[in-house]
Amino acid sequence: MKYAVGVDFGTLSARAVVIDENGRELAECVKEYPHAVLEEALPSGEKLGVDWALQDPDDYLLCLSETVYNAVSEAGVSPEDIAGIGIDFTSCTVMPVKADGTPLCKLEKYKDEPHAWPKLWKHHAAQYCADIVNEVAERRGEEWLPYYGGKLSSEWTLAKSLQILHEAPEVYAEMDRIIEGGDWVIWQLCGREVHSECNAGYKVQWRPDSGYPSRAFLREVDPGFENFGEKVQGELKPVGARAGYVTEEMAEKCGLSTKTAVAVGIIDAHASVPACGIATGGKLLMAMGTSTCHLLLSEVEKPVPGVCGVVRGGILPGLYAYEAGQSCVGDHFSWFIDNCLPESYWAEAHERDISPHQVLREKAAGQQPGEHGLLALDWWNGVRSPLMDFDLSGVLLGLNLQTKPEDIYRALIESTAYGTRTIIEAFKQTGVPVDGIYAGGGIARKDPMAMQIYADVCKVEIQIVDSSQSGALGSAILGFAAAECFGDVYDLVRKIGKAGNLKYTPQPENAEIYEKLFAKYQKLSAYFGKGGNEVLHTLKTLRLNAKKEQ
Repeated sequence: MKYAVGVDFGTLSARAVVIDENGRELAECVKEYPHAVLEEALPSGEKLGVDWALQDPDDYLLCLSETVYNAVSEAGVSPEDIAGIGIDFTSCTVMPVKADGTPLCKLEKYKDEPHAWPKLWKHHAAQYCADIVNEVAERRGEEWLPYYGGKLSSEWTLAKSLQILHEAPEVYAEMDRIIEGGDWVIWQLCGREVHSECNAGYKVQWRPDSGYPSRAFLREVDPGFENFGEKVQGELKPVGARAGYVTEEMAEKCGLSTKTAVAVGIIDAHASVPACGIATGGKLLMAMGTSTCHLLLSEVEKPVPGVCGVVRGGILPGLYAYEAGQSCVGDHFSWFIDNCLPESYWAEAHERDISPHQVLREKAAGQQPGEHGLLALDWWNGVRSPLMDFDLSGVLLGLNLQTKPEDIYRALIESTAYGTRTIIEAFKQTGVPVDGIYAGGGIARKDPMAMQIYADVCKVEIQIVDSSQSGALGSAILGFAAAECFGDVYDLVRKIGKAGNLKYTPQPENAEIYEKLFAKYQKLSAYFGKGGNEVLHTLKTLRLNAKKEQ
């Protein structure tokens, strides 16, 4: 019997699973990053600006070695029998490094320089740089732009790198590479710098036919940016391929063997697609967590307004993979509990030994659609799809003296469902088929009220992914593929991947009411997000200016 390990690097933690060749999960281990997300200051105390989100690369290696070692030990399998290891990583999380892979933040002279640290996916302080990139790309008519929804995100590598050039040119000059966190971990694990076509395609606008954005385009963005392509160059390999084998040092730290194959990296949400057994076009997966990624395989390639990207082979070889997303879902609900929940609700949760989320769900579950009289825009962390504007912010309408916490909580859940429906309709209106909806992640498995709301709002049946660690499971499947011992990746997906039997079906009477509310959501979205209305942008500018003066 052979085994594989999958490691899923999320926003706050890493989790590893060990599976056998039939897909049976033998053990898992989760470890939180000691430094979590650096949003206020660096470990040294150096203050950060508005919309910054950094991490410590040491956390990645610590969590890699501990989770893999403990999972392998718990599974009770021999390191010699572990055929492969696969890794997925939250994206776009990028770090500036030297040619040997050393992160610049680990050099003494840069330990207090924020731009030398890894920028987490939800670092949005580069929005003004994204605006520059988008203006130049649109003016030049760059052929790749429509395949990224017509507008690049501040979360992607171009904007984050341009921010380094503008605000810390010495760091930009010093870095030999700016590299995705997932590619960097693969590098540390196997000793070879191998870049994933998945990461490059979605986050650096690499296209199989034309490569990275041209020097002429980059020069027009900023003369000093012309050499950006040199800083992302590296050997590129597709998903399902082998990057190398585990080094002797990492084998000892992780409890693996130097014969263990290392798979090319993949984006965290994308790894859940093979885990669900999805291997054909038309199936859309909502990978629901702190944010939600909407992933759709298709036989056709079409520009879809507001998508984050469409990449051939971006998830599975031969198929086009579309990515859209919402940048605030689980974070949305946690924000409300952390900042707005009355003491009495906390006391009830403590007395009943349940989470505040559960208390709110129970109180909100009996409401009829529209009963609370509220409507929200799910923009608490800016907008990914379809507007790609992280200077926008949340909106909540209809509050009155009778409004209760559970009313707001349910309205926030409904707003994320409206956002998802907006994305689904963008696919359909462009002629990209969507004939099946899947949902994975903690929200999908643990919150029946939310999933019923999603089914009612979107007017579709939603199938819930069974695995509690679908990202890690998908990565383990790719680990087997890298080992080349059980057929190609499609054989493995069909053999190991599984979705589950739980389904949510829309309730016609609820769907009818939500249809009316969704129309108002669209109107509200158009008012605040398009058409020259600058209310939310003005509020953001005032906030930034006030922070600068402090």
